Amino acid sequence: MAIRKIAVIGNPVLRQQARKLTREELLSPEIQRLIDDLIETMHDANGAGLAAIQIHEPVHLCAIEVKDNPRYPYLPKVPLTLLVNAELTPLTEETFVNYEGCLSVPDLRGAVERVAEIRVIAWDRFGEPIDQIVRGLTAGTFQHEVDHLDGTLFVDRVKDPRSLCTWREYERHQQRAFVERARAVVARWGS
Repeated sequence: MAIRKIAVIGNPVLRQQARKLTREELLSPEIQRLIDDLIETMHDANGAGLAAIQIHEPVHLCAIEVKDNPRYPYLPKVPLTLLVNAELTPLTEETFVNYEGCLSVPDLRGAVERVAEIRVIAWDRFGEPIDQIVRGLTAGTFQHEVDHLDGTLFVDRVKDPRSLCTWREYERHQQRAFVERARAVVARWGS
């Protein structure tokens, strides 16, 4: 396993469309090593998720895990989840505003509207099917990571650029109000 360099905004790889993997490719030693590297890199950076494209590998896979993350103490816990060739389908028209940041957009946060309930169809790291319903803040995390695989960054989804701020200014001026809203989303959607 290795910690990989995370691409930052401006790097053309982040604007690529990730290619889907065949089951044979997925099970290859190269892709299994990539998955291990992706997880190790995400843990090292204290991320809630990381897409392969962010570590310069434009293949359709991402990792998500939330457990006692000091950057996001309000996020519900999510066990380590690998999504390969993920497809997300909205199950409601209801949305919520999520104050997002990204390892590929260092020290910047902004308000993004996310769908509150989605269906996730994908493979796990071994090609076994995943078919689950994800709600609330967790749904926002899944959407954020799968967006990367389409070449989309959270800043592309910020409707009001006046919401953009550095991490420090977010903590000083936005965090308290956002955490209250985030708790309301968790209370409403359970995650």
